[in-house]
Amino acid sequence: MNAIQPSRPHLEPIQSPTPKVVRKKVPQLRTQRTGALAIETTVKLAVNVIISGVAVSSLVHLLPYHQSIQTKLQEIRFEVKETEQRVSRLETEYKRTSDPQQAKNIMREQSHLVDPARRQIVLLRKDNKGIQELD
Repeated sequence: MNAIQPSRPHLEPIQSPTPKVVRKKVPQLRTQRTGALAIETTVKLAVNVIISGVAVSSLVHLLPYHQSIQTKLQEIRFEVKETEQRVSRLETEYKRTSDPQQAKNIMREQSHLVDPARRQIVLLRKDNKGIQELD
């Protein structure tokens, strides 16, 4: 029962003289892969050309709008500059009119009346014929 059993002889695989490999499928796969890559590349290129065309078209449409906005901006800057000058002039005038030391000068400028404390000076020209008033 528990006797040593004879060992089995080693089996060697039977080798055929030349193994046959099917090589016809490999070139077909390469051709299919090349064709698929060509189609994929063409599609990618077409999509990129379309996107580029849309981008260029958008820029062409935006250029006149940009120019009109720049023109409006220049006009607004000019108006702001004029307004700032006017505001500074009005501020100066307001400071002058609200100054109590300038009150007499302002009243004299804005009315035809003369300050009674002020003396009127009349220039005269002496000629042979007599004294004449200068105009």
